[in-house]
Amino acid sequence: MDSKEFRIRGQEMVTYIVDYLENIRERMPMPNVVPGFLKELIPDEAPLEGESWQEIQKDIERVIMPGVTHWNSPHFHAYFPTANSYPAILGDMLSDAISCIGFTWASGPSCTELEVSMMDWLAKILQLPKHFLFSEQGKGGGIIQGTASEATLVALLSARTNVIKTLKADNPDLTTGQILDKLIAYTSEESHSSVERAGLIGLVQMRTLPTDDRGSLRIDILEETIAQDQQKGLIPFFLCATIGTTSTCSFDNLSEIGPICNRHDIWLHVDAAYAGSACICPEFRYLLDGIEHAMSFNFNPHKWLQVTFDCSAMWIKDRDLVSGAFEMNPVYLKHENQGHAMPDYRHWQIPLGRRFRSLKLWFVLRSYGVSGLQKQIRKDIQLAHQFEALVRDDPKFEIVREVTLGLVCFRLKASNEANEMLLKKINDDHRIHLVPSKIKDKFFLRFAVCATSTQPSDVGFAWSVIQELTHSLIQ
Repeated sequence: MDSKEFRIRGQEMVTYIVDYLENIRERMPMPNVVPGFLKELIPDEAPLEGESWQEIQKDIERVIMPGVTHWNSPHFHAYFPTANSYPAILGDMLSDAISCIGFTWASGPSCTELEVSMMDWLAKILQLPKHFLFSEQGKGGGIIQGTASEATLVALLSARTNVIKTLKADNPDLTTGQILDKLIAYTSEESHSSVERAGLIGLVQMRTLPTDDRGSLRIDILEETIAQDQQKGLIPFFLCATIGTTSTCSFDNLSEIGPICNRHDIWLHVDAAYAGSACICPEFRYLLDGIEHAMSFNFNPHKWLQVTFDCSAMWIKDRDLVSGAFEMNPVYLKHENQGHAMPDYRHWQIPLGRRFRSLKLWFVLRSYGVSGLQKQIRKDIQLAHQFEALVRDDPKFEIVREVTLGLVCFRLKASNEANEMLLKKINDDHRIHLVPSKIKDKFFLRFAVCATSTQPSDVGFAWSVIQELTHSLIQ
């Protein structure tokens, strides 16, 4: 494909994308396929000779779309949102065209410097403490990671490296293995599974702590556990708190647990992957009260700020503790401006290479403005409360946990088995898509407002489907 044909095919693809997104509610949100379906639709080997674009384009609908889960469908209410917008898509297009691999400032000055500015823009929108911003006076700063899972892992590995260095400086005879055997990290029983996985990757014990009846990790449990572990000779060094848990969108109490972490030199990382976006609205900023105690903080603009995946914003109070944990300086990566005003982001992340992700964030923030993004978030939360009201009006159902943002957890006033059967009916029906969760042995269904295009009529449609299938289940 030469440049002349690309102009034509590119315009055709833009038209296809617009048609797809504008008519997405006509597609079933969940595909009706079985594992291995695609293997039957394509040859076993790559073609020897190239094919025309017309032939390839025809196969998008025949081969790909039957197996696509349409996350941006207004009938998709599973997991959490995956953001999408035309400005963000344009940002990804330009990033793909530029194709820089911005691991150092020298490998992509604009790539690095726009990211520095965008992370400061976001920090100011969220009213984060000034120590998280880039400045000559402080050591803070932000980076765009791929996912919240990466951010948690980077934070844990940084904390691990820091405590190992400190203990070895005080006790030179200690080996790394001896220290690792004693390290212990904490998180709540309702945190995302990626936190426990970070412990597995980091070769440290990860203890899950019980929460109160609102799903919040509280001071008494944390203090008691730290004391017990210290008596056993263990070394508490890391805690991952959650603002907006995956199961029920509950919130750990940062104002309580933050000072405890500071007193015991425990690295506090705050995972606000979904809920962090809502904190750009003044009425929800209180969810981040106590964030000043955190060593690192992360949320995903690619969930609820109209930025396409992947774009996970992470801030560090002391960037030296992160870059120092991962720093390697082979000759081929050195440059004359190294260590000056701008970071080399390769020291802040797991992979070496990185995309020009700040472009789409820049495009979105300028296109929507803060007020436009706030309007979208408030609309989605209002839709969640619409669904909550419908559930509360039906005596057969009950709400599980308080509805704060765009997630409603609900269940039949019946056994776990009955609720599991209802969920299966809903997803086998294919008109809407939900996923479940289970807290303290109680199985329930989750209704998340996911698609930007979701309207009150879509909420009403989802509830009518649920009522219809509930009636058939009871019958």
